[in-house]
Amino acid sequence: MAALAREVPLEADDQREPGEYGSEDLYQDEFDEGRREQLQAELAAVERAEARLAAGTYGRSIESGEPIPDERLEALPTAERTVAEEQRLGA
Repeated sequence: MAALAREVPLEADDQREPGEYGSEDLYQDEFDEGRREQLQAELAAVERAEARLAAGTYGRSIESGEPIPDERLEALPTAERTVAEEQRLGA
């Protein structure tokens, strides 16, 4: 995330429009912002999983308390719900 952090964007939104000559920096700014948001969300999920581990509730759904199958936790260690619960939420 530190590599993506920039105090000043390469191109201000009011200076260039996507598709204009020289707007590559605008694209990179948008790409970096999206990646930064994704990494922040992933870090928050890891922190919540660590808190559940410390509380002794890791591996159980935060919604129903039902066990989350080991296969799901192996594929997605930060899983907070069962697959059925996630599908109901539309996530």
